[in-house]
Amino acid sequence: MESPAGKKQIRKVIFASSVGTLIEWYDFYIFGSLAPIIALQFFPKTNPTAALLSTLATFAAGFIVRPFGALVFGRLGDKVGRKYTFLLTLVLMGGSTFAIGLIPGYEKIGFVAPLLVLLLRLIQGLALGGEYGGAATYVAEHSPDSKRGFYTSWIQTTATLGLLLSLGIILITRQSMAPNSVDSIRIFEDWGWRIPFWFSVVLVGMSIYIRLKMHESPVFSKLKAEGKTSINPIKESLMHRGNLKMVLLALFGATMGQGVVWYTGQFYAQTFLENVCKVDFSQTRTIMIWAIIFATPLFIFFGNLSDKVGRKWIIMSGLLLAVVLYRPIYHQMVNLTSTTESVVDTGLTKIERIITPVSGKGYGLQTTSTLQTFTNGIIEKKVHMDTLLNDGSEKPQVTDRVSKQLPTDRYWMMIGLIFIQILFVTMSYGPIAAFLVEIFPTKIRYTSMSLPYHLGNGVFGGLTPFIAVLLGTMYTGDLLVGLWYPIIVAGLCLVIGSIYLSNVVDKNIND
Repeated sequence: MESPAGKKQIRKVIFASSVGTLIEWYDFYIFGSLAPIIALQFFPKTNPTAALLSTLATFAAGFIVRPFGALVFGRLGDKVGRKYTFLLTLVLMGGSTFAIGLIPGYEKIGFVAPLLVLLLRLIQGLALGGEYGGAATYVAEHSPDSKRGFYTSWIQTTATLGLLLSLGIILITRQSMAPNSVDSIRIFEDWGWRIPFWFSVVLVGMSIYIRLKMHESPVFSKLKAEGKTSINPIKESLMHRGNLKMVLLALFGATMGQGVVWYTGQFYAQTFLENVCKVDFSQTRTIMIWAIIFATPLFIFFGNLSDKVGRKWIIMSGLLLAVVLYRPIYHQMVNLTSTTESVVDTGLTKIERIITPVSGKGYGLQTTSTLQTFTNGIIEKKVHMDTLLNDGSEKPQVTDRVSKQLPTDRYWMMIGLIFIQILFVTMSYGPIAAFLVEIFPTKIRYTSMSLPYHLGNGVFGGLTPFIAVLLGTMYTGDLLVGLWYPIIVAGLCLVIGSIYLSNVVDKNIND
């Protein structure tokens, strides 16, 4: 039974750890949330699909280096301590995010621009590789055995809340750029997208202040005072047969599948809405925001449930549901945004043209927006942009864009479909921190749990949007072909985890 003082202390620990981790996730995911716009800024515009794939590859690069960050900072955390290690990762993450917002675009500095973005993205990945394991370990080592799933599940909410915060800041910024004007798109894409990156400095400063007031984990402090810390945590994690077995089992039996489910439900879903279903920028973000708000409490629910019934079958159930239901869900997403069985209400068609002079050039930019309302309630907006010479003749077309606004009923049905996907995320992700903490000894816990987590989430999960979009460009006949990657990975993990994982409940970790 926890004392009131003990409950107050653990709340402080959870708050301090969660705020910092949430901000790190915000910094990391702001890049993915703005991927279509970043593609226009830092890569050649001649091939938008190639630019988007290049951006998603740069986004994925940050995930690929996360396991290296887990090794570097995990070793530091197991030797020096949990607190100061994730203070360092916070500073690195915040500085890199702010710097991305300062880099000139491709048109000004050429290929130096994407190279600088890639470098900073790699630093972000290294920093995040050291953050999560420290925060989860820190909270777990302050938690009573019987409530470890419940308390660590608060850390599990931070990745989703970081995504929510990034979407919210982007939406607020976008809507403040010349509201109710066609020109707002150009203003946001020119420089407004940088504001969410700059805002990171404020968030990081707040988090550093909070974390400086934290004390070291009592379990680690005791281990250090007794001189029992690991001399080489990486070697003990990877060279000791028993520990290596648990690292591999955690990876292939849990985190690999959980990673693809997380990034399918909260990143690929967003990409699919915008690029395949053509739902417009703002509505795509609000759909994601509402689904996240409704689903986030379920992280706590399933973390708490895992203290009573064990971690394994909750995680496996989330993977099973994802494998079985992904394609039907995405098929319905396509149907909700389809206009093929509807006709245009010609009386509601609106056309608007704006000509903007281009400073220092001999031509202007003409933007033609056509709004068409279909009988199923969907409003389709086509934006055609041309460069016009002074004599009135046209230069080659700049770009065409199509976006759709869903009517209220279809909008909320779409939120429901995204909510179901995030439900799978909460089942597979809510108990995972407690599960990982419990299978590794204290002296190598930071390193050992961080490695399979970031391999599963960073490599297998982080590559999901890139591989799914790539498959879509290769096999254009099937709009849902990108789903085969998460389905196969989650299915493999489901089989391995169901056979080999144990259903741990209430395990003492103060070894």
